[in-house]
Amino acid sequence: MRRRLPPLNALRAFEAAARHESFKGAADELSVTPAAVGHQIRTLEDFLGVELFHRLNRAVEPTDAARRLLPDLTRAFDLMVDALSTLDEDDGENVISVSTVPSFAVKWLIPRLERFNRAHPELDVRISASMEMTDFSKGGFDCAIRFGSGNYPDLKAWKILDDTVLPAASPTLLASVGGVTQPSDLSRLPLIHDDSLRYDPMTPDWRAWLMAVGAEDKVDWRRGTHFSYADHAVQAAIDGMGVVLTRRSLAAHDLATGRLVTPFQGEQPLSMSYWFVCPPRNATRSRIMAFRDWILSEASRMPTEEEEPAAIQAPG
Repeated sequence: MRRRLPPLNALRAFEAAARHESFKGAADELSVTPAAVGHQIRTLEDFLGVELFHRLNRAVEPTDAARRLLPDLTRAFDLMVDALSTLDEDDGENVISVSTVPSFAVKWLIPRLERFNRAHPELDVRISASMEMTDFSKGGFDCAIRFGSGNYPDLKAWKILDDTVLPAASPTLLASVGGVTQPSDLSRLPLIHDDSLRYDPMTPDWRAWLMAVGAEDKVDWRRGTHFSYADHAVQAAIDGMGVVLTRRSLAAHDLATGRLVTPFQGEQPLSMSYWFVCPPRNATRSRIMAFRDWILSEASRMPTEEEEPAAIQAPG
């Protein structure tokens, strides 16, 4: 029996609009105008003889019929993407396209990547660093590294590592003031602020960290230089501009090599973690799993405080 189906463009417009609950959101995703989305949806409604959206004054709301239709239609489009992706698997069988945030790429991934290249010389890794969330439905990426809660619907996710924040500084800077042995000594040094920590409202900033160690009234947490990118803040600390409050994951390589030291204890845990994620269709591809396994192995090797160079203490 010949299948009687509505136009594909009408189905695409509906699926995007119902998922976003917005004609404008669908238009942005499909690179068309909201009017064009509305026209395609009207075509689909006429074809089906069913109203799919309540047109409100300045918004649209999917009807019950639309909500019933959406999950199966989304799966259908995902299946089509999977089917088409098999055509170019051979062309990309030696390439791994990875999306991650710039700070993690610069401070954690790149310093370790040579070890993956040595272990897998047959594979080429392509890193794309961006603050934007990866949209796997548009293609272009095999996997991503995300900093978040681990709640990633429709994706396979593996926790790479939990993280903490801690103060770190150049050993030369600490030596220049005769050493730093307790949090109140920070009053003698400039502070560096990593404003990217604000993405997690539970992440302590300098004020919260100083409160936790009982030094809020001894150090002016308001002073210092602010950076919007974590790797810039860490680099400023390496260059001796001050003491940075940063994530251990981003400072680990510089702590291990002695470019930075932790002046004293005082790590505080974060509520979010780093995750390796990919669409289910990629979870069985050997090259993607090889990269995942390598990342998890590298995370397990992260140095402990005891393995890092000792903090610079006051003379005598």
